[in-house]
Amino acid sequence: MRVGYVVLYVHDADACLKFWTEQVGMVEKGRKKAGEFSIVQVGFSDQSFSLELVPLALMENNPNNLDLATPSIAFHVEDLHAAHAKLVAAGVQAMEPGEHGGIPAFAFSDNEGRWFAVTN
Repeated sequence: MRVGYVVLYVHDADACLKFWTEQVGMVEKGRKKAGEFSIVQVGFSDQSFSLELVPLALMENNPNNLDLATPSIAFHVEDLHAAHAKLVAAGVQAMEPGEHGGIPAFAFSDNEGRWFAVTN
């Protein structure tokens, strides 16, 4: 498991994109559509790590009751189902793997109730 990106839930995605790229010096690394919204990943061009800017409006139903004031960390794995099985076997509370925004993923919770995403 390796850290892939950190999700920032933002009020104004365009203003945040402008801040991170024009003022901090990051570049846009990727963009995907989620309904009417765009989710943009930004980071430094010489690093694989990135921030994913997720509009708060996209999360208005928030089915998993995520704390949207806290950034979410997303981990990448080669085998989603094997990673899920390993975490569950270790006693970690984890949701079943499925499609989330068109991306195969699942989430798991730490001992304080924070949720983390796992994708491949």
